[in-house]
Amino acid sequence: MTLGELLAHIPDHAGLTPSLRALTIDGLDYDSRRIQPGWLFFAFPGEQADGNQFAATAHERGAVAVISESEPRAGLDDIWIRVPSGRTALAACARAFYPAASRISLTGITGTNGKTTTSYLIDSIFRTSGRTTGLVGTIEYRIGGEHLPAVNTTPESLDLYRLFSTLAEQGGSHATMEVSSHALEIGRVRGLHFDTAVFTNLTQDHLDFHKSMDAYFGAKSRLFEGQDAAPPEHAVINYDDEWGRQIRLDRATRAWWYGMTPAASLRATNVVSTFNGLRCNLAYDGGTLKIQSPMVGQINVYNILAACATGLSFGIEPAAVEAGIAACQSVPGRFERIDEGQPFLVVVDYAHTPDAIRNAIAAARSLDCKRVITLFGCGGDRDRSKRPLMGAAAAQYSDYVVLTSDNPRSEDPISILNDALVGLRRFDTPHHVEADRESAIRHALNHAEAGDIVILAGKGHETYQILPGGRIHFDDREVARKILRGMAA
Repeated sequence: MTLGELLAHIPDHAGLTPSLRALTIDGLDYDSRRIQPGWLFFAFPGEQADGNQFAATAHERGAVAVISESEPRAGLDDIWIRVPSGRTALAACARAFYPAASRISLTGITGTNGKTTTSYLIDSIFRTSGRTTGLVGTIEYRIGGEHLPAVNTTPESLDLYRLFSTLAEQGGSHATMEVSSHALEIGRVRGLHFDTAVFTNLTQDHLDFHKSMDAYFGAKSRLFEGQDAAPPEHAVINYDDEWGRQIRLDRATRAWWYGMTPAASLRATNVVSTFNGLRCNLAYDGGTLKIQSPMVGQINVYNILAACATGLSFGIEPAAVEAGIAACQSVPGRFERIDEGQPFLVVVDYAHTPDAIRNAIAAARSLDCKRVITLFGCGGDRDRSKRPLMGAAAAQYSDYVVLTSDNPRSEDPISILNDALVGLRRFDTPHHVEADRESAIRHALNHAEAGDIVILAGKGHETYQILPGGRIHFDDREVARKILRGMAA
C-alpha cells in the first residue's frame, strides 16, 4: 500500500509531496524501537514521553516518513507530514493497512467496575457456542489460542487493528474488549465499530485524569456514540445505575436494559448465592434463562446479566448462553479463592475504588460468614480524593480492617495511609496499619478465625508492586499461599 493510499483516509494533512505519495509502506508503528526499513512512523505525545523526540531515531532505523501534529524536527522536513491529530491519523491508517480486522464482530465494555469479569463471561459464551475469539483487557490479550501480556487495559488503535487482523486470519469471528475512559478520551478506539457496547456502572475513579464525574461520564458515553465509526447496533446498559440511565443512544441502537428491578428488560430473580456459586433466573422478553455459575456475590449477578444480554444481542441460542456462563469458572484476581486447607475463606480481589470495596464485602456477607476482615491500600500518583472514601467503605462494612500499601509509586507510603485513615477513622471499626504489604497480609491472616472471610483487596491479578524505589515482584495470591502454608505447618 502506498503512502498516498493510506493518507487518502485523512482529509486534512500537509507535506505530502508526489515522491512521498508514491512510497510503498511496509509497516506502521508509533514506537521508534520497533521501526523497520520502509515503515511509517507516527509521532505524538504519549503518557511517558513525546514521540516527536524519537522521530530522528525512527528515520535512522528506516522510517520513510513521519506523521505528526507538531512542527517538523530539524533535518526531517522532507519526510514530515503534519496532521491535526496524530492518534486520529494512526487509527485511520491502521484501519486501511489491516482491512481484515473489519471482519471481526466487536463487543466493547466500559464502566468503573466489572469490566474484566464481564468480558471473560462474554468470551466464554462466544467460545462455548463454537466461535474462535479474541479478548483484550486488563489481565491479558488473548487471540485465538495465544495469550499475550496486557500493556494497557485498552491498547493503541494500531495494536488493536493488528490483533483483530491476526484473529481474522486465524478464522476468528468475535472479540470482546474492555474500553477504558482514558482510551475513549484520547482516541485509542477511533474507527472501530462496536456491534454491541456494554455499560456496567460508574463510581468515583480516575478523577486525577478526568477532574470531574461529569467529564468521566462523558468519556464513557463516547462508546455509545461511535468515534469515526457508526454507533453500535446494540447497547447493553445497567438500568440500576443512575449514570447508565443518562446514556443517550442513537435511534438505530437497540437498548438492552439489565438489572434487578422490574423496570429492567433483562432482570434477575430468585438469586441464591453460596460458597459454591450463584443460581438465578434471568427473565427477558424472549423467555427465561436458568443460570448456574461458580461465581459468588450480587455484583456478579450484574456481570452475568450484562454477559447474557450481550450473547442474546448477537443472536446466540439461550442454551448456549447458559452453558457459556456455567463454563466460566473464575477470573484471575476477581474474588479469587485461596485455599490451603485453612478454616476460613481467603479471597483476592482487584477492588480499588470505594464502590468496588463495598461490593467485595457485600459478596462476602452474602456467604453468611462470621466476620469480614478487609485488607486494602490506595495507589500513589492517582486520585487522592477517593482515598478517605475507600477507608470509610472498608471500615463501615467490615468487622476488622488492615490498611496497607498498594502501589505507592513515587509517593510516600505513609502519606497515602494517612489520607485513607481520614475516612477509616470515621467509624469505630478495629483496624491495624502496616505499610509493608506482606507483613500486613500476614497480620490479616493471623487475625482470622474459623468461619471468617479475609478479603485481600486492591491488586487482584497483578504480579508486581510499584514502590518509590522501583517495581518489585509481588503477588497477593503467592504471598497468601506462602503464609497459609507456614501457618498450617
